[in-house]
Amino acid sequence: MPKLKTNRGAAKRFKKNAAGRLSHRQSHRNHILTKKSTKRKRHLRSMAEVHGSDHKAVKRMLPSI
Repeated sequence: MPKLKTNRGAAKRFKKNAAGRLSHRQSHRNHILTKKSTKRKRHLRSMAEVHGSDHKAVKRMLPSI
């Protein structure tokens, strides 16, 4: 049986935290930032946890995690 390959795009986007949960960077923080409030941009800075319904898909893309 061949080796399982990691999806390189997913490997750059998802990280496992100390508790073993998957996290990702939040969207809407690249451009058109002038109309977004400071509070909104500040909250988008933090990493967000991957939703439970997406865990299976992310695990399949990242077999080594």
